[in-house]
Amino acid sequence: MKVAGIDEAGRGPVLGPLVIVAVVVDEKKMTELEGIGVRDSKALTPKKREKLFERILSMVDDYSIVLVEPPEIDARAGTMNELEVEKFAQALNSLKVKPDVVYVDSADVRSERFGLALREKLAFDAKVVSEHKADAKYPVVSAASILAKVIRDREIEKLKLEYGDFGSGYPSDPRTRAFLEDYYRRHGDFPPMVRRTWKTVKEIEKQLGRKGQLTLDQFLP
Repeated sequence: MKVAGIDEAGRGPVLGPLVIVAVVVDEKKMTELEGIGVRDSKALTPKKREKLFERILSMVDDYSIVLVEPPEIDARAGTMNELEVEKFAQALNSLKVKPDVVYVDSADVRSERFGLALREKLAFDAKVVSEHKADAKYPVVSAASILAKVIRDREIEKLKLEYGDFGSGYPSDPRTRAFLEDYYRRHGDFPPMVRRTWKTVKEIEKQLGRKGQLTLDQFLP
């Protein structure tokens, strides 16, 4: 029996892509994945995740990657959960090796609702097991989680080569906030890698003045 695991990396940050990865393995390989040290990506160091990356790719029967860039995230018609359902389905439907069972780390507080919504969008017949913390329970989801995190980290490093060090990319990171404020002051806008619908971005716009608007401090001596 073929089983799939799917997970994302980069849902919360204010910049960079959302990365979704689906992997398919034979059910018998679940213990092999555990054996090489596959577990929840958040419990592993970046160095360990990089080390596991190629080993996971060599063990899976198939995989697919979906990158959702900030402009698409900002243009979403519904919630982030609805966007994830759509993109999770896209990743699963693009697999050449179709799984019999799909294990998914639910983004919804009601995991069964997330699973049902995903099942409706699948172009093939499969059982969907949607649970919270599935990335810590099922090695196949852990494998997808590790791949997604490594790809997201690599994408962030590319952006840092272009824009300089902006910290972790999370709204709570003072370095990220400082980068956004400084960039906006200098350019009157944010770079394309920024998610403009995030609260942090709107706060900075309000604080520093929207693009094209005159602010009082421009007239102060």
